[in-house]
Amino acid sequence: MTKLFTNFNLFDGAEAETKAASWMEVDEKSGKIVQVGRGDAPVRGEKIDLKGKYVMPGLINVHTHIMMNPQTNKLEYLSETEVAYQALQNLKELLKSGVTYIRDCGCAFDVDIKLAKLQSQGVIGGTEIMPSGRPMSMTGGHGDFTEGWDGETTWGYLTDSPDEMRASVRQAFKKGAKNIKLMATGGVMSATDQIDDIELSLPELKTAVEEAHSKHMTVAAHAEGEKGIHNAVLAGVDSVEHGSYVSDEDIELMIKQGTFLTTTLIAAYTIPKYGEGKLPQYMLDKANAFMDKYFERIGAAIKAGVKISFGTDAGTPFNGFKDTSFELELLTRVGATNAQALFAATKNAAELMHIDNEYGSLAAGKYADFIVLDTDPLADIKAVQQEDKGVYKKGVKQF
Repeated sequence: MTKLFTNFNLFDGAEAETKAASWMEVDEKSGKIVQVGRGDAPVRGEKIDLKGKYVMPGLINVHTHIMMNPQTNKLEYLSETEVAYQALQNLKELLKSGVTYIRDCGCAFDVDIKLAKLQSQGVIGGTEIMPSGRPMSMTGGHGDFTEGWDGETTWGYLTDSPDEMRASVRQAFKKGAKNIKLMATGGVMSATDQIDDIELSLPELKTAVEEAHSKHMTVAAHAEGEKGIHNAVLAGVDSVEHGSYVSDEDIELMIKQGTFLTTTLIAAYTIPKYGEGKLPQYMLDKANAFMDKYFERIGAAIKAGVKISFGTDAGTPFNGFKDTSFELELLTRVGATNAQALFAATKNAAELMHIDNEYGSLAAGKYADFIVLDTDPLADIKAVQQEDKGVYKKGVKQF
């Protein structure tokens, strides 16, 4: 049996145009698209009239932290139960906001891996997870947070040599990670470092990439300072996360290598806007000191033609999971066209995650993950911020 969605305007995630009078046939058993067309639709299956609205692929957010609560901002001494409960709540918010797939970029107790396994077994549904498990951090670095009520573990694997890195990546692989998250530099939320600190060494980064790629895993590097970004790009990571001080030299190298840049502009935007008097002063000082430069460098990368992938760092202070689509608007503020921003959240994100054969655009053979909007996102990027948007996962309406 099939469902036939009719009478809508389509942005398919593959071409920078909106196609009027579109229809889409979806296989109910697999949740995959049978065919997409325009004009006269087939006369078969259940017919669903979308009443002239606008359809686009579900958003793919390649940088989330589903373990985190963006309001309480509690980072340490979390129990595994707290992490799992928070993750389930955040996944609901993500789906309602139109995010149908995520890559989680660091989760205590490997809760993202465990939830992804439950998804693969059909126990839970909703927004799908590509898990990274615990991130790789140096001792005392951006990732060395104490976890567990009794402080029995840390958020990340503590890796202080290439051998320790290799062993940790293999451990993550054994547990089921599909992506390896590297803390290449310091960050805003860690009290012990500055964002331009080099943390993981180039040999450690290269070891992680070599080991991960040999096991069909991708590698994402948290990298904010210029030298740390350079090391991450030289090491061959699949994506640079944040890229706050990316240099012209590394922009050229990223283009040559096909390295993605995950912008996470909203993560820097929310801290000074909402954090005064609520966050530690070191967080405010770091964010205020680099935000203008950060936005300028991301704009330069977009203008030069770096592949942009869509991520928000959701879970960081006041950076809510329901606010995902605001990142699209911020991308256009720094120079992206509406089409470039939308491609970042659809086909580019899927390509980075190596799932573009089934996700990221609406075409025959791909899953029917899509959102339904009142207005055209290609004409107005704020259209995606609609609160009561329709959200479909594998052809089934979720909201």
